[in-house]
Amino acid sequence: MVRPYNHQLKEPSRKLRKQMTYAEQLLWSHLRGKQLLGLHFNRQKPVGPYVVDFYCAAALLVIEVDGSQHLQREHSKRDAARDLFLLQHGLMVLRFDDRQVLLETTAVLEEIFGVCQQRANPPCPPFAKGGT
Repeated sequence: MVRPYNHQLKEPSRKLRKQMTYAEQLLWSHLRGKQLLGLHFNRQKPVGPYVVDFYCAAALLVIEVDGSQHLQREHSKRDAARDLFLLQHGLMVLRFDDRQVLLETTAVLEEIFGVCQQRANPPCPPFAKGGT
C-alpha cells in the first residue's frame, strides 16, 4: 500500500529532527545506521497528515516516543485518531513513553527487535551490520 506523503510537512519534520527529546535521541542512537536487523529507519518522517517519530518501511512499523503530555485526555484522543489512520494504511504503531525509553532501553529495543523480525519483508538475519 502506498504511504501518502504531505510535502507541506517537510520543513516541520526537519525542525523536529533538530529538536529531538533526550529519549528520542537515545532510541535513535540504537536504530540509526541499520543497526537493528540491517533495517533502515527514518526519524521524524511525514506519513499522511502526520510526522511520526520513527518509521521503518521494510517492517511497515511506526515507533512513537511519548512525553507526559500524551497522558492528557485531548492528546490521547489525537493519538488514537493518528494510530487509526496509520493502521488503515497498513502500519503497525508501537508506543513507548519517555520513561520506558530512558530507563528500560533494553526491553524497548527487544520489543522493537521482535516486531521487526516478524514483520520485515524480506525476513532479516538475526544480526545484520552488528545489530542488536
